[in-house]
Amino acid sequence: MSGGEGLGLDEVLRQAEDGAPVESVDVVARNLEKRFSAREVSFWLVDMVGREAVRLPRAGTAAQTRTETETVELAGSVYERVLRSQRLYQEPDGEGGCRLAAPVTNRGDCLGVLDLTVPVADETVRDAVAQAAHALAYIVVTDRRFTDLYHWGRRTTEVSLAAEIQHQLLPSASCCEAAQFTLAGGLVPADEIGGDTYDYALDQEALYLSITDAMGHDTASALLATLTVNALRKARRAGRGLLDQAYAAHDAITRHGRGMTTGQLLRIQLETGACELVNAGHPWPLRLRGDSVEELTVAVNMPFGVLAPVAYQVQQLDLRPGDRLVLITDGMCERAAATVDLAALLRATRDEHPREVVRALISAVHEACGGSLSDDATTMVVDWHGSRTGQRHTSVGSRI
Repeated sequence: MSGGEGLGLDEVLRQAEDGAPVESVDVVARNLEKRFSAREVSFWLVDMVGREAVRLPRAGTAAQTRTETETVELAGSVYERVLRSQRLYQEPDGEGGCRLAAPVTNRGDCLGVLDLTVPVADETVRDAVAQAAHALAYIVVTDRRFTDLYHWGRRTTEVSLAAEIQHQLLPSASCCEAAQFTLAGGLVPADEIGGDTYDYALDQEALYLSITDAMGHDTASALLATLTVNALRKARRAGRGLLDQAYAAHDAITRHGRGMTTGQLLRIQLETGACELVNAGHPWPLRLRGDSVEELTVAVNMPFGVLAPVAYQVQQLDLRPGDRLVLITDGMCERAAATVDLAALLRATRDEHPREVVRALISAVHEACGGSLSDDATTMVVDWHGSRTGQRHTSVGSRI
């Protein structure tokens, strides 16, 4: 075994592209097996609700049912530690070798963990494993467009039709890191889907955000959310501003749907940090600045789809470097969820990555509701760094 021999990172990516989408993860495993005599190489996906790690079957193995799939509770596990710290983990394997676990993350979006054992874990091996995990993230992000394997692997329970619709409306990545900002979103579905969604998109000049809550529950609300989200995306992708996006959502619901949707749309200019907002009957955003949490009491316009004359307005938000902006739906602050002190939680997690803040917020709401939500609970957390140039804010590549 020699750390300097075998396939390089560029060759791993090339061979992954040459292979079938369902087999490309195995290219990384074979690379590590060949270069470092690695054993028990496995990729663990984070499930849809972020509570379990699911072992992805290697190509060529017998098809598994969900009841046969190997899962591990994330809470208190090595995988949770790796995902939260974004650092390589190592420990003796009990047989004279070493176990390594590395985060598989793409621009802050935690896909899972690469887990393996090696005879020796010197700096060369550790660096190679960290690089392999980084490459694996790009491979998975590319190949999940062509196969249901990664979608299947993240599902530990049966998914209702409403949940399927809702899940497909969300961004493919729940987190994004850039030089100017870091953002993360999370959603805890109600027992009967409540129609919540969140979305974001980045262009050369601005970051666009939306958070919406369609009226009703189950499939009806999921269909209403579909109209809302796709009307917003259509207008946004046509280069329309926030005001036009708001009216597009309203028109789509009044013409093709039944019901209404609350929503909040934002546009943040990357060069200046100037932030515009349209509020359509939605809960106010929260802003953490220093140690102070403030509810931003913006003017509230009518929800999208209401059967009455509507007039939406674009408002300005004061956003400065170092600010943390938090968007929520009413499921985060009504009924049993109202017992959660969101402001205190935001102060307590001010030094955490936005994805950990999201996890803390929705976990607190889930616990307050006894694990049974009457309405979807959704949040987006945006850290505004304010730099136009420079490196994105990330801890990927560090070790513990």
